[in-house]
Amino acid sequence: MSKPLYQPQSGVLTVQYAPDEHTVLIENPPRFTWIPAQLDGDSYVLQYSTSPDFDMELTVTVQPVPYNLYTPVRALAPGEYYWRYALLDSRPPSGDTAGAVGQFDDQSVSVGSAGRLDHKSATGDATGAAGELDSALVSGAAAGSASAPDNALLADTSTCLGRTEWSVTRRFTVPPGLPETPLAGRDSRYAHASKAHPRLWLQASELPEFRRKVRDNPASVGWDAFLDRSVIPWTERALIAEPLPYPNNKRVAKLWRQMYMDCQEALYAIRHLSIAGVVLEDRALIENAKTWLMHVTAWDPQGTTSRDYNDEAAFRIAGALAWGYDWLYHALTETERELVRERLLQRTEQVAFHVMERSKIHHVPFDSHAVRSLSSVLVPCCIAMLGEEDKANSWLNYTLEYYSCLYTPWGGADGGWAEGPMYWTTGMAFVTEALNLLRKYTDIDFYRRPFFQKTGDFPLYCFSPDTIRASFGDQSSLGDPVSLKTGFNIRQFAGITGNGLYQWYFEQTKATDTDSEMKFYNYGWWDFRFDEMMYLHDYPTVEAQQPTEVDPVKWFRDIGWVAFHADMHDPERHIMLLTKSSPYGSISHSHGDQNGFLLHAFGEPLAIESGYYIAFGSTMHMNWRKQTRATNSLLIDGAGQYAGTNKVLNMAASGTVEAVENHDNYSYSRCNATAAYKENVPYLERCVRELYFFGKSYIVVVDHVDLSQPGRIDWLFHTLYEMKIDGQSFKVQGRKADMDGRFVYSASGDLDISQHNEFTDVEPSEIEGFERQWHLTASARPARSHRIVTLLVPIRKDEPKYVSYFMDDQDHGVHLYFTENGVTNKVEVPKAY
Repeated sequence: MSKPLYQPQSGVLTVQYAPDEHTVLIENPPRFTWIPAQLDGDSYVLQYSTSPDFDMELTVTVQPVPYNLYTPVRALAPGEYYWRYALLDSRPPSGDTAGAVGQFDDQSVSVGSAGRLDHKSATGDATGAAGELDSALVSGAAAGSASAPDNALLADTSTCLGRTEWSVTRRFTVPPGLPETPLAGRDSRYAHASKAHPRLWLQASELPEFRRKVRDNPASVGWDAFLDRSVIPWTERALIAEPLPYPNNKRVAKLWRQMYMDCQEALYAIRHLSIAGVVLEDRALIENAKTWLMHVTAWDPQGTTSRDYNDEAAFRIAGALAWGYDWLYHALTETERELVRERLLQRTEQVAFHVMERSKIHHVPFDSHAVRSLSSVLVPCCIAMLGEEDKANSWLNYTLEYYSCLYTPWGGADGGWAEGPMYWTTGMAFVTEALNLLRKYTDIDFYRRPFFQKTGDFPLYCFSPDTIRASFGDQSSLGDPVSLKTGFNIRQFAGITGNGLYQWYFEQTKATDTDSEMKFYNYGWWDFRFDEMMYLHDYPTVEAQQPTEVDPVKWFRDIGWVAFHADMHDPERHIMLLTKSSPYGSISHSHGDQNGFLLHAFGEPLAIESGYYIAFGSTMHMNWRKQTRATNSLLIDGAGQYAGTNKVLNMAASGTVEAVENHDNYSYSRCNATAAYKENVPYLERCVRELYFFGKSYIVVVDHVDLSQPGRIDWLFHTLYEMKIDGQSFKVQGRKADMDGRFVYSASGDLDISQHNEFTDVEPSEIEGFERQWHLTASARPARSHRIVTLLVPIRKDEPKYVSYFMDDQDHGVHLYFTENGVTNKVEVPKAY
């Protein structure tokens, strides 16, 4: 009798049991995920079938599956399927539980050898099979396709490795026409990978042709700028000293940042000198690169640049060793190679251990740094060591299976990124570099996945290139123009998809962000000339397309963001209104800003993302920017949404976009943030905000708040300028635009309006020298139900306009009419009783 299987209930922070009958698949094959049956040492047998009884001839069986996730190696025929899993008694003895090699998973394909159980031992070559003992059990790829003798071998898979009872059976449907994005099995995954070095970016076989391009037309691949500004300076710089510890080993933000920037410079020196020396076959550059590499190799892997001391520093040093080892491979002596590889292995193992064993992102995928370290560390480091260190094969397999199945935890089919645009920038910068390395080295192309096909839409609509302070979440570039690196990222997706809108975005950022190269959020993270050189070599030129016909309202359902636009193509006339009510709540780099909104119009930030970026964990960050009081949202009896450090409560403090509509003369959204306030305001029954964007000209905000006891509502608004307050109106006067704000209806009577320019509970030293911003509070009298209607009219300088209004409340609703230039629109608000 089989042992019982523990099937824990999934939670808000864990992976989910998927797919099931509620899952809408966006790619084929489906990605199978489940909650681990035990904490450690788990591996599984997985079955999926067109038969609810898992008839042998209609069932695919895969074992061992080393983690609680699996991507089939072939797409499935459209139709209805069932799946289940069981826990195997133990992991295979190899230590690299790789599973499912050599299988044919497409039930629409006839497989004459179906039903054969193959065991393949390690070959130790550069195919990536080193150290593996993989097996695959496949049955009946199509009904009747397998012979009876072969099928007879599949009567009971429990005889292979021993298993528990089967899990609950789940059903899912594969619709026709989905993009096909299978993942090659571990036996064939590295079939195209060469043993030769270099492997990172340029392959050894590409070097002769690239040398020809550099000789004949260096500007065509950006080589001249790369050599002049990203290589030669490092021949003249003194070696960078190993970073010193923090005073008393207590982290100081300024020193933490300097430490990782020193390590970034070490990466620049090693990578750029190595590439230039090898491409030019220049002995002096190669020797200079070796000097830098051996100097950094000598740094203590357990010291100040270890993962546990400063992970940002550790990521950079691991990457530096990987690029140096790979590109200088033939210039190093055997002793030097062994030393560099030993240190590279140590540093990579620190990161892999944290990702796989401590953070366990295959259990709980919402660790921003751990997920990013797959791209910045595990991909380049494991490629450099593949076939030379057994562990590199295991870590790279884990990474590819995560990319294929769980990436990204921050968004979905719409391409959104819940942490916000600056962390999209960081995440995409590293993941695109990693995916480019993988595609060139292994021929595995993750860009075909739906997320990567659409994610360029996220900055296009939610971080438009002419806007400032007009997007949500943590932003190291807050207050500056949209980062040029964001533009470089979106150009990458132009090259992948051919989307001319993305190329337009890149060209806009290149024209506007002209002086940020040396700022810490650029220089300390990437080198634009190196980016340019790689892109020009690997991707085609895409013609820019003006965004004259973009969606007037864009709903990112995956993250709960809604963007309204008018005249995006013309910065002087562009109006952007952004709102969110996100299922991600305030987790990670998100804030307590559900139902909040931002407004940028005519080249001017009007309703802003307030505050400054000091450092993650600073008092500005924790006490102001993450809190609801810093957003254009509501407080209830002085309390905002939960935005503390408890990740469970962060995720629970979520919002929902209930509706998004586009009509001939207006666009509309309705968002519900009730859950976001529940931890701090348990007597809240309903908090809904409606936004109407009329005539691509003005906005009406309708707030509905219902409580089980009387409470006061504070309506919040933030801007760069001191406002003029007059009765129930307030006016923003900017440099390029103004905005008239007017409370046209409040169910509890006139609002008490005030403003201040303080950052409450922020350490004064953090904001010394920064310009003050202005924060408006409109307070309603205590009541159990509140209805507040606000009119916002952005006005271009020297182009006077106004929107008139009147109210009719003769029945059970309040009917508000707004008129501009002879066009009248109606908003109906249910009365509060």
